[in-house]
Amino acid sequence: MNKNIISVLIVLLTVISMKAQTVNWAALNEEKHLLNANVGAEYGAIIGLGYGYKFGGMFPMITGVEFSVPLGDTLLDDFKVKAGTNIRWVKISDFQLSTRVQGVFRRFENENAAILNFGLDMAGVIGYYRPKWFIGGEAGFDKAIVTHFKHSGHYKEIYPGVKDGWYEPATGGNFYYGLQGGYSFTRQEIYLKVGNIISQDFKTKPHLPFFAQIGYNYKF
Repeated sequence: MNKNIISVLIVLLTVISMKAQTVNWAALNEEKHLLNANVGAEYGAIIGLGYGYKFGGMFPMITGVEFSVPLGDTLLDDFKVKAGTNIRWVKISDFQLSTRVQGVFRRFENENAAILNFGLDMAGVIGYYRPKWFIGGEAGFDKAIVTHFKHSGHYKEIYPGVKDGWYEPATGGNFYYGLQGGYSFTRQEIYLKVGNIISQDFKTKPHLPFFAQIGYNYKF
């Protein structure tokens, strides 16, 4: 398969990845469960749902799973599932530092191929957290590790020698960075995230080189 085509498709795949698990650490009390709903823009319009379970202790953490889909004619043609842990490591007065590591499974399809991908999303957030509101900065890296291609008949007519199967090593990844903030009230919070995306070579950007997300958390 043409290496340029592989790179383009994997970059598209890694871009379709909303940055979720946004939470006000100062507003987490006795609640253990966190439900999330979000809508945003990242290489298109995307909606998502998530669930997290909070563990207490010296380093509180939220372990959970997220599911999101880009809006389109066929809703489940493309989708993403993420599972992992968000840990708060440092608290100095109202300033806090947390990191997130999630495994990612994605599906993406266009006229050339149907693609399945396993990857990893890692990020860190440093922010100022109060019981009623918070603001912070986030930076992360989303990496496609191994990808399976099932090429369409249309593509095989153009490249008759192409083979379906798994392709590695990893060839696609994106850095992202931005700001987040929100308002918390009884068992609930709303938040906004905005930021930029750039590929791992620090030169190229996706067609829509930014992301934005509005989210809602319910805690119980």
